[in-house]
Parts: sequence; structure tokens; C-alpha cells
Amino acid sequence: MEKLKKEIPFIIISLLPFIYLAFIWNNLPDEIPMHWNGSGEIDDWGKKIEIIFPLLLISGIGYFTFLIIPSLDPKGNLDKMGNKLHNLRYIISVFLTLLALFIVYSIQMKNSNPKMIFVIIGLLFTFLGNYFKTIKPNYFIGIRTPWTLENEEVWKKTHILGGKLWFVGGLLMALTFVLPNNVQFYTFMGITAVISIVPIVYSYLKFKKIKKPNHF
Repeated sequence: MEKLKKEIPFIIISLLPFIYLAFIWNNLPDEIPMHWNGSGEIDDWGKKIEIIFPLLLISGIGYFTFLIIPSLDPKGNLDKMGNKLHNLRYIISVFLTLLALFIVYSIQMKNSNPKMIFVIIGLLFTFLGNYFKTIKPNYFIGIRTPWTLENEEVWKKTHILGGKLWFVGGLLMALTFVLPNNVQFYTFMGITAVISIVPIVYSYLKFKKIKKPNHF
């Protein structure tokens, strides 16, 4: 019963997009916009029933991932994070729900501002980066390279660096709101590449340095 009580807030958060969708369902036309280009113009249409699947996918990632993976972690390090894992789950659930709500709102208004999607994702990167240094070595969450999983010191130092990069990179992503649509997209992708690739390379170099035998 206690475990169920802890799940109730996450269930409510995950259901919010569906509650909103149910509220506006009868007002939606049978054919709705399903995709927008980089300029915010509709370039694909579909049946309104089709919107349910992407919402299930987004909400499912937000809810079931953190519900299941702690029990699958062979070393139990995720459970050792305690409230930090709980707070991290809240952050990801809230941001994924905001993304789903924005999608439903865009369909309702037949208008989408792609800038807002980048802002939401950027802020999510920022909050995740702030939690990187607290993540214990595991096979499911964090910068999981062969070298971070092999050595705890490499894991720790890589996540300290990665956390800083994701925090700053996320803020820069959010600030791309002021750029023209096409420029914003390429800037966003460039920042994503940097904060993704640099920690991977760093973990490899740090691992090689630690494992390199000392010669006297």
C-alpha cells in the first residue's frame, strides 16, 4: 500500500496529457496535424486516433522506465540513490508530460512553435546535468560507456564533467529561442553533439590514463 501511494503522483503526472486530450477530444476534427516542419508549418496530417500512440510512448518512457529499472539493476546502486533517484524521476516525468501536453495543444490550435520544444528539451538537459554527479554506476541511467562501467573513478569523473556540460548546454539550448527557426535547429543539434560526444571521449581517455602502467 505504501508503495502504491508513492506511485500515485507519478501516475497522475503521466495521465495529464490523456486527461487534456479527453477534454478536447470532441472538439477535434477527424483529421488533425501530425507533423510540422522547422518553420512551424504543417506538413503531415492524420486521423485523430493516431495521436494516442505517441502520447503513450512519451508517458510510458516517463513512468515505466523508473518503475522497472531499479529492480533490474544487478548491483542495486540505483536504490542506493534514495531520494535523489526519486527527485530525478519527478524531473523527467514532469518534463516529458510538458512535452506531451505541448504536442496536444499544438494539435488543438493547429499551430506549433518548434522553438518551445527546444526550450523544454534544453531545460530538461539542464536539470539532468545538475543530477549527474549523484548517479551511482549502473547499466541504465547516465553516461554508460565501456570505460565508465569498468571503472568507478572513470564513472565519477565523467559524470562530473558531463553534468557541467549538460547543465550549460541545456541553458544554451533554451536560449536558442531567440534564433531564427533553421538556425535554432542546427545550433541545437551542434550543442547536442558536443555534450554527447565529449563525455564519451573523456571517459575513454581517463580510463586509458588510469590503466596505463607506471614505469619507474
